[in-house]
Amino acid sequence: MAGYEDFVDLEYKPNNKDVIASFKVKVPDWETPEKAFGAVASESSVGTWTDLNIWEKYPHVKKVAAKVYSIEHSPNGYWIKIAYPEDHFEQNNPSQILASIAGNVFGMKAVDGLRLQDISFTKTMMKEYRGPQFGINGIRKIFNAEKRPLMLSVAKPKVGMTTAEHADIGYQIWTGGLDLLKDDENLTNQKFNPFKKRVTASLKLRNKAEKETGERKSYLINVTAPTVQEMIERARFVKKEGGEYVMIDIIASGWTAVNSLREECEDLGLAIHAHRAMHGAMTRNQDHGFSMNCVSKFARLIGVDQLHIGTVFGKLVSPKEEVLECQKNLTQVKVKPDMTHHYLEQNWEKMEQVFPVSSGGLHPGIVDKIMGLLGTNIMLQLGGGVHGHPNGSYAGAVAMRAAVEAYLDKISAEEKAKTCPELKIALKQWGHTAPK
Repeated sequence: MAGYEDFVDLEYKPNNKDVIASFKVKVPDWETPEKAFGAVASESSVGTWTDLNIWEKYPHVKKVAAKVYSIEHSPNGYWIKIAYPEDHFEQNNPSQILASIAGNVFGMKAVDGLRLQDISFTKTMMKEYRGPQFGINGIRKIFNAEKRPLMLSVAKPKVGMTTAEHADIGYQIWTGGLDLLKDDENLTNQKFNPFKKRVTASLKLRNKAEKETGERKSYLINVTAPTVQEMIERARFVKKEGGEYVMIDIIASGWTAVNSLREECEDLGLAIHAHRAMHGAMTRNQDHGFSMNCVSKFARLIGVDQLHIGTVFGKLVSPKEEVLECQKNLTQVKVKPDMTHHYLEQNWEKMEQVFPVSSGGLHPGIVDKIMGLLGTNIMLQLGGGVHGHPNGSYAGAVAMRAAVEAYLDKISAEEKAKTCPELKIALKQWGHTAPK
């Protein structure tokens, strides 16, 4: 037989060939906990709702079946761990992994809520996937910036400006001291600002800014497109025009698109900036969906070079423990388990790091809090906190650069503002309060 309870084996000891998943489960009143847990393991691997005598008919199938091997009761639900044999999964196919572990299970009546908190990949999988092409060290070499945070800004308003207006915003923030101009998640190839025209105009002003400042500058260009082929064509155009980067909306585009872009960018020598737009639809509810930490781990596995992880202090929901766990899994080699928050151990072997990007409601008055929490081996991305400066985008960029330099020099922003009027005005405008 192969009922749901048959997928629970508390005597099982996982081995290094098992992919491990950590779930939070809320069990409905009418269901027994063991049956609910088994339903998750069954539906996410080889089983079904009725008895098909699977083990008798197809005994070899058991070799790729999932097993619930750990159950922990908590005040607002249960935490379980499930082991999946790595042979259950196709090589280099992140979509197939998620179709199993994070597929039909979220819609099952056997659970009232289901939260995929973490996935731990095997050593074999570390060899199957490319990982980041450049990593933190490679990105820093592009900009010849070894220690300070890199700084980027989205043109605001995020959509609606003409190409000339958009490119001019880039010129202002580059000459004001920031490193990167960035498209926002919903700017792609609209009529008011066509993709190719925007690439050419922005990179032309980028070249001018580099000559004037003596610093390397770049542009995170959104290649998210209707088809994978069009996305790849856009990436090729960026390379042709002299760009160093492409950006993709990784959740909205899907992991197959991200994997395809990573493969193409290996040939083109382009870095990949990953925007996490839409993640909140799946990550925000702490009782259902899956964590931002899972998103970050798949992003590193596939091989983006930069990824937004949240701020803790900004305008977006980003729990401190989740932001810190994302940073660990993007930057460390061996991540220790966090039993309190049910995060798993992960050994990233020789896989390159991903540059964590802190974004969402930042301004010069609070970036010291971000660096105090996350350190300086990060990227700081501001939109309104630059362009909302009373004296405009150039002044906003100057203020931001000054605020970062103040932290690095171990002086207060107020002290730095005595010699930087742009920062003084920014502090008067926003103070040290985070937006809501």
